[in-house]
Formats: sequence, C-alpha cells, structure tokens
Amino acid sequence: MTWWRSAAIYQIYPRSFADGNDDGVGDLAGVRARLPYLASLGVDALWFNPWYPSSGADGGYDVIDYRDIDPAYGTLAEAEKLIAEARVLGLRTIVDVVPNHVSHRHPWFANGQRELFWFRDRPNNWTSEFGGSPWSQLPDGSWYLHLFTAEQPDLNWTHPVVREEHEDVLRFWFDRGAAGVRIDSAVLPVKDPALPDVGPAGPHPYVDRDELHDIYRSWRAIADSYDAILIGELWLPDAERFAKYLRADELHTAFNFDFLACPWDAARLRASIDTTLAAHAPVDAPATWVLSNHDVTRVVTRYGRADTSFSFEAKRAGVPSDVAMGTRRARAAALLAMALPGAVYVYQGEELGLPEYEVPADAIRDPMHARSGGIDPGRDGCRIPLPWSGTAPPYGFGSMPTWLPQPAGWGSLSVEAQDGAPDSVLTLYRDALRLRRRFEGGLRWLDSSPGVLTFARGSGETCTVNLSSAPVPLPPGDVILTSAPLTDGQLPSDAAAWVGLRVT
Repeated sequence: MTWWRSAAIYQIYPRSFADGNDDGVGDLAGVRARLPYLASLGVDALWFNPWYPSSGADGGYDVIDYRDIDPAYGTLAEAEKLIAEARVLGLRTIVDVVPNHVSHRHPWFANGQRELFWFRDRPNNWTSEFGGSPWSQLPDGSWYLHLFTAEQPDLNWTHPVVREEHEDVLRFWFDRGAAGVRIDSAVLPVKDPALPDVGPAGPHPYVDRDELHDIYRSWRAIADSYDAILIGELWLPDAERFAKYLRADELHTAFNFDFLACPWDAARLRASIDTTLAAHAPVDAPATWVLSNHDVTRVVTRYGRADTSFSFEAKRAGVPSDVAMGTRRARAAALLAMALPGAVYVYQGEELGLPEYEVPADAIRDPMHARSGGIDPGRDGCRIPLPWSGTAPPYGFGSMPTWLPQPAGWGSLSVEAQDGAPDSVLTLYRDALRLRRRFEGGLRWLDSSPGVLTFARGSGETCTVNLSSAPVPLPPGDVILTSAPLTDGQLPSDAAAWVGLRVT
C-alpha cells in the first residue's frame, strides 16, 4: 500500500491534546474521546509524540520503557484500544521511537550496563544539542555522553544488543497495530567509536554516519513485513546526503525542515520547493510538507514577525508579532503546503490558528530554557494545551488547571467557537484536507508576477499564492477554495487560491 505517499498526518503531543481524567495533563482517554473530531478533520494518520514511561526531563524523549505507556497517559491496553478505535475511523497510528538515547532511569543505565553507552575518562569538544557540553561525570570520575540532557545517555550502536532491542521494539508496536514509526534525531545514533574531537574537515564523528544506512535497511525489512512505514527526522542541509536515507530499501519518508524554516518570501519558497522535489526525485520518494511541530515557533507567530524564518539559534523571547498578519499568511501557507506533491503534516492546534504563547518564566518546563541561561524561551510556547470550548482556561481541555498555563483570550480560537464558522481556520483546514485529494501528478510552475507563486498539478488544478503587496488575477477556471475572500475577483495579498479546470 502507498497511502503514505500523499497522506495528511496529524501530530499529537499527548500531554497537551485532551485531558480525559481531569488532572490537567493530556492522556489517551482524552485522545480516544476526541477521535471523531480527528476523523472529521480529514487526516489519514495520527503521529504520537512519545507516550512511554519517562523521567520527564525532555518532554517524553527520555524513555524508560518502550513496551509500556506512561501512567500519566494511561495503560498499554488503552493504547491498543486507541490504535484499534482509530483504525475503525480510518485513522492509522504512527508511534515515536528515539534510537539515539534512553532515560538515565532505563534499566540498562540504572543497572550499570556501561558497554551499551559511551563512557570515557575525559570529555571531548562536542556540543550538546541543547547547548553546553554533552558529557556528565559520575561519582567514580568517569564521563558519559548525552547529546541532549544529562538524563538522556546516548546508546552505543556498535553493540549488537542495542540493535536487537530496537528491532524488537519495532515488532512490538507493529504487532499492536501501529502503521508506522517516526524516528527521532535519525542522523545522530551512530558515533565514531574513537569519539574524536569535531574537526574542520572529514566525516563528522556523530552526525550522518554512513553506518546508519545499514541499520535503517534492517528496520525497513521489518517494516515491509508488516506493511508499515518509517519516517525520519532528518536535519540535513546536504540534499544528496538527505536523499540517501530515502532509497527504496531505507526510510519511506523524511521531514522537510528546509520548507518549515523558510521565510515568507516567494523566491525563497519556490527555491525550497524546487530543491525538495529535486532531492526526492532520484530515489522516487514522496516529499513531505511541514509548517509547524512541537519544537518550533508556531507559524502564526513566526509569519507575523519581521523575520519570518525559523532557526533554533535565533529563538528569543519578546519578539513582536502581528498575529493578524501571521494568521493570514498561515492560512495561505496551509493551502500552499496541501497543494504540493507528497504528504503533509498538521501539528495539533495548527488547524485552529493558535499563536505561540510566551510562557511566564516561572512556569517554563523545557530544559532548553535553562541550558541556554534563560536566553532561549524554550519550546513550551507551542506545546500549550488545546482550547476545546468555553471562554476561559482550561477551555474544555479538562476541568483542572493545565500542566502548562493557557493564555487569556483563546476562547475565540477554541474548537467549539470555530466549528461550522465559515471563515474560521478550522473550517479552512477541513475544506482543504478534503479537497486536496483533487491534486494529483507532478508540479509545473506557471508564469506569474513578482512575489506570486503559481503552479499547476498534473491533474489540472492550480494553486496561486500572493506574497506581493497588491491583488493579482487568478488563472482561468473554477475557484475551488481560497484562504481569504477575493477582491473584485482578484486574490489579495497574503492569500492563496485553488482553481480547477472549468467544465464546459
């Protein structure tokens, strides 16, 4: 089956989706109660951020046990029910696997199985993904490697036990009905066994090592035996190296971070689209289009700023944003992403037009904030519990105060407020997710004025995105959907339109 080549996949951050037991934390009961909402949205699959038992150091990415569910979310039996119930509604389930590291409370580390991790007598010059040194010292004077927090020791993938364990974990979840696996930090697990310093030239000691491909080939054989898929989180600037992971016997798809980080600029977006499609073509892999996720500033806020691009290095608190302008652009960007060839991802709350929330400093949970010395605001602002109904917190998320504070003024953004409203972001997403299935075949750019993107798909439909400052005419045909009302038949600034072939 090739459903994944053009799928719409909805990302669920379990702690913040819906609270089913009224403790202020999202859980599987909350998701199960909201499955009809997800089915009505029109997506094909649900990707869950880690739902396993965790020490809570990094949003669930410090896993203690891959074969169980964190008690805060429910039970393994409930996860199995969720997978089955979702499938009845036409929704496949994708689980998150983190091969680079485990929790310091994982039995392997807690029981002193050092051969399964990286230990040495002194640190090298590597840098943690969260800033600072990735080495921590134990009381006996030895140092262990953790590319993320100290509570996330890196696994030694030269040891066969590590490889065998992860292959068994894949089978465990595929046996329970999971349709795929999303691989976190997919270019990081393999290290040069000598653990050399990072130098100015030569292969990187821990990023994009060639040995990774053999690992993912073995995973692909397992996935194919279940008709399941593998999705890689690949932050790689080299398009050729990126494409190697998408060869026919490796990963099925990978996230497109170049498009996500691209500014609201016609030339830059076109270049990103062209580069993406060109990189995927030689390996016949479908592209993916992503605007937001649990790690990046929400697109509504990002597109309302003077600098509309995204980078972790540039994240700062207190940066002004025109949310109204950002919302217009986010609506247009949604139609752009959904009209492109390949799969599209929707991060929870994106379909509501939620902006980033600057969490008060004393409520921030994300370790990126502390490790940056308070400079980086962290990722909590895009992880705020969703507003479902009502005019004040907790907005129907549950009945108790939420684990991260919700801002005032989100009542108008709730599912209840937007449901059925013709001009709401939710209605736009529902319409777009339903109508995007009309777009088939390859992409061909059409002539357009500066600041405007117009392309046709093989099926004949066109998409026009106006990033210029003045209204522009649309190609001939019947208007299928617009992100904003037309102005005297023309597409206004910061808007997008889909046009179909006129039937005579």
